[in-house]
Amino acid sequence: MLYANLGVNELGHLTVAGRDTVRLAKIYGTVLMLLDEMVIRNRCRTYRRAMEKAFPKGSMPLFASKALSFKRIYEIMQEESMGVDVVSCGELFTAYKAGFPMDKVYFHGNSKTDEDIRFAMDCGLGYFVCDNKEELLEIERVASARGIQQKVLLRLTPGIDPHTNEKISTGKVDSKFGAAIETGQAEELTLTAMGLSHVELVGFHCHIGSQIFEHTPFCDGAEMMLRFYAHMQKTHGCKATVLNLGGGMGVPYTEAQAPVDYEGNILRVGELLKVLCKELDVECPIILMEPGRSIVADAGVTLYRVNSTKSIPGFKNYVAVDGGMTDNPRYTLYGAEYTVLPASRMEEKRDFVCTVAGRCCESGDILQENVSLPKMERGDILAVLTTGAYNYSMASNYNRIPRPMVLMLGEQDDYVAIQRESFEDLIRNDV
Repeated sequence: MLYANLGVNELGHLTVAGRDTVRLAKIYGTVLMLLDEMVIRNRCRTYRRAMEKAFPKGSMPLFASKALSFKRIYEIMQEESMGVDVVSCGELFTAYKAGFPMDKVYFHGNSKTDEDIRFAMDCGLGYFVCDNKEELLEIERVASARGIQQKVLLRLTPGIDPHTNEKISTGKVDSKFGAAIETGQAEELTLTAMGLSHVELVGFHCHIGSQIFEHTPFCDGAEMMLRFYAHMQKTHGCKATVLNLGGGMGVPYTEAQAPVDYEGNILRVGELLKVLCKELDVECPIILMEPGRSIVADAGVTLYRVNSTKSIPGFKNYVAVDGGMTDNPRYTLYGAEYTVLPASRMEEKRDFVCTVAGRCCESGDILQENVSLPKMERGDILAVLTTGAYNYSMASNYNRIPRPMVLMLGEQDDYVAIQRESFEDLIRNDV
């Protein structure tokens, strides 16, 4: 099995956290998104433990809530002593309504509106992660009108190519995000921030990309950022004390991908920073990191009901399910790999090679191709693993299909974290 929380019971059914997935599908219906709460909590604890070992006091992981945003996830993050980052007022509002402390929230985004900035300050936001000069000056203007000092980190582009999918690579010089160190724009933006009276520049941020399995790209990014940090401190007297190294550690979606040593990667970055700080003669800054996918992805399993099986002799086979790109658009967007399991028939021979297709009226509505399953029948249950990140958060109502339920598998009990959308929900805003 890909993960330790998966198993097969005496009925030949897939289990998640000891629960029979076929039974859960019968009770709650499908499409059904499962989240193993203890996987989430344990991963938070791994990050916190490693960062406490590797970095100075005050260092902290921030959950990148674009991966999965709903009220209960923020409650869990607060219980696990995490900070969070948000990338929209919708995520910010969700965290606010969940009672998450706003002084531990960092607001990202390369194109914040005037309304975003005002709303965030209304909520008592702790930190903006500022992307550009226009945003910085608007933060100064709004903060000045309110008579406050707003804490800000500047997003920089270190020029690192992490060799991941182009669509999730964000640290190269030509990225839409941040100010490039290489071109001198990062220094220019920093000097602008230092000259503002209602902006408190507390640090610098970078994010090089996602689905990175090795420590080397993170070490490269950390070195670029620390050298810039030291340069600004020594050359311009910059008093920033924080480096946010972003997120991006990967998660294995298939057996072919190796497990990630999260703690080991963090400790290696810490060792590098200690050596570099000595070389550069600077005190090691407080370090923030932003795990998102690696906190929630492998906690998630999505259950589907099979509606039909189609064989086209000499061409290909299809298994069609009751979900698809509306609850998981990632294969359609960039060919994301997943492990698909016959949850109701785990002990049967898997010699039917097929494409698992969704229900939308789109030829591209595919969940996965070249999947080996038993010959599936209408009513069978399929499970797609590793769906905790960028599945529900990217879900849509295309074809007027309601979003699925999210069921949390707690240590003791199961509970509904997000209700299944109804048809009435679909027309709620229609006039």
